Amino acid sequence: MGRRKDKIKLGAFLLFTGHHVAAWRHPQASVGTDFENYFELAKLAEAAKFDAIFFADGVAARLKDVEAASRKAHSGVYPFEPITLLSALSSVTRNIGLIATASTSFSDPYNLARQFGSLDRLSGGRAGWNLVTSSDPEAAYNFGHEAQILHADRYDRAEEFADVVLGLWDSWDDDAFIRDRESGRYFDPERLHRLDHKGRHFKVRGPLNIPRSPQGRPVLVQAGASGPGKELAARTAEAIFAAHITLDEAKAFYADVKGKLGTYGRSPDDLKILPGIFPVVGRSETEAQEKFEALQELIQPQVGLNLLSQLSGVDLSPYPLDGPIPSDLPVTNAGKSRQELVLDLARRENLTIRQLYLRIAGARGHWQVVGTPSQIADVMEERFENYGADGFNIMAPIMPGGLADFIELVVPELRRRGLFRTEYEGTTLRENLGLKRPVNRFAVSNAAAAE
Repeated sequence: MGRRKDKIKLGAFLLFTGHHVAAWRHPQASVGTDFENYFELAKLAEAAKFDAIFFADGVAARLKDVEAASRKAHSGVYPFEPITLLSALSSVTRNIGLIATASTSFSDPYNLARQFGSLDRLSGGRAGWNLVTSSDPEAAYNFGHEAQILHADRYDRAEEFADVVLGLWDSWDDDAFIRDRESGRYFDPERLHRLDHKGRHFKVRGPLNIPRSPQGRPVLVQAGASGPGKELAARTAEAIFAAHITLDEAKAFYADVKGKLGTYGRSPDDLKILPGIFPVVGRSETEAQEKFEALQELIQPQVGLNLLSQLSGVDLSPYPLDGPIPSDLPVTNAGKSRQELVLDLARRENLTIRQLYLRIAGARGHWQVVGTPSQIADVMEERFENYGADGFNIMAPIMPGGLADFIELVVPELRRRGLFRTEYEGTTLRENLGLKRPVNRFAVSNAAAAE
């Protein structure tokens, strides 16, 4: 198999103080709660020619264990709602993609389609929607539920939700708004398409009351890696933010999901797989390790245990910290793929509960790499060239220094190897990711019917 002809795609996953669970305690970490912090990070990533900045989101503060939560910056409390934040950032950036997370579990498809369609228009075609289902049990209580929604029900709703949003984004042909002053016609009725959706979860007539977006529609991103998550991604997603630690796991996931695309009439190039990577980079191995250990020493035991319980979906506080992970843990109703990933890591490396939370405190189940620029570029190149990834979502350990270090030290090495761009290929997120501009499904159907 020859060397790949495409190049690595890079996203910057911006999590205010940094991705390490103890980053906020580090003296060089920004508090990260003001717009200026995000403005500087966005400009930093754009100057380095990153494809996109990405924001996670949740709709609940994780305060079940208030004492542990009070010691974490990652407690479900975000400085801004991400669509609002990206709308502001769209006015001070020009090329970089703007991707926000929004849940199908506790949103309305018409409003969400309108919000992301507006962001795409405001930004000149740079918006992306990261579709998630809400696995956080605390979120259900904020939306009239007495208990967490079952995993299968969340994905059943998500499937229909995605169909409604995608349909609404095709409400108008690209040239529907003719604005003909002489004839007095503002839009062409033949280029308007009502959705008239009636399903189990939603009844939506449409049309969306904003024009079609500059890149056809926002890029649809997905993050689930469970069976239903992979099927939803294969049918609808254009990028996946994956979490796999080993090369073999990454290759298996890549082949599995890309192999499903043909079932839905899609090609492998229609979907980009972008796993998260937590890079701690130093000019020497010693410097990189010292940076990492400085963060590890700031982890408080109750914080590490709380993080582990959150990711595994099981309360591990009754078990000895220096004992093994119990072998009979129940299957979670929360994030099934993340539980499997975390528990497989513990069993593969024979880790105690304490060792496991120390192991995941930085990347939270994503791929963690500590080393020199050359070493980090080596493993990224290996994963890319062996079809375990099309690019990476950079999860800097602390902000802003961790992202700045990656850009200063690793990006030039990737460019030296011909693996990363020196200039943007286009003006939209689709063009830079190498994704096709979608045709309007209704316009195609109408054209076919007229033949």
